[in-house]
Amino acid sequence: MGSNDKSVASRLRKLIEDGFYPQGERLGEEAVAERLGVSRTPVRLAFRSLEQEGLLKRAGKRGYMVREFTDADIHCAVEVRGALEGLAARRVAERGVSDELRRDLLFWIQKGRGVLEKGHLEDDDVERWIELNYRFHDLIVSSAGSAVIGDAIARNDHLPFAAAASIVIDDENRVGEFRKLQLAQLHHELIFQALDRGEGARVEMLMREHALIGIRYQAFLGSQH
Repeated sequence: MGSNDKSVASRLRKLIEDGFYPQGERLGEEAVAERLGVSRTPVRLAFRSLEQEGLLKRAGKRGYMVREFTDADIHCAVEVRGALEGLAARRVAERGVSDELRRDLLFWIQKGRGVLEKGHLEDDDVERWIELNYRFHDLIVSSAGSAVIGDAIARNDHLPFAAAASIVIDDENRVGEFRKLQLAQLHHELIFQALDRGEGARVEMLMREHALIGIRYQAFLGSQH
């Protein structure tokens, strides 16, 4: 998807999380497009993307419906991803970080620094972060030398809010969201450090904790007025 298409998916994901579109409700392209102020094409692509994430399901030949899920389902799926990514990271640390992987991870870490260096979030920063975050995680998983881990994560990614790219940003709380991304960036830096030093147990723990940022840290990262 293009940048605008990803933005539409992110905004729709947030509306579903907030209950604006409740579970079991049918979604129409025209109504959602009008709500988001966009054309129907990016909405159609967003529907397909959120179907892959497990947030929507087919309702007839052309329609979609919000899937039913609980907070416990979300937490469990996120914890499973953290456990699997932690296992992948530990294997990478134990195998040793290649020069190519080191260079690629540092590239995306630098991209993260670039997003945050202004001290606040702008509209296109969200899509930049989604991209770099996905790339960072994917590099670690794909370097673990295990198709089993990659396949398990791919299956888990079809559960609501479980995928590394399923990031929800609250536009009404940009200060809190900026702080959340600051913490996520710090985690990326620490994860790289542990990988580079071959610290398997430490990097596994860091990856597990990193997965919980979106669901466990909100109370500590709220807006400061």
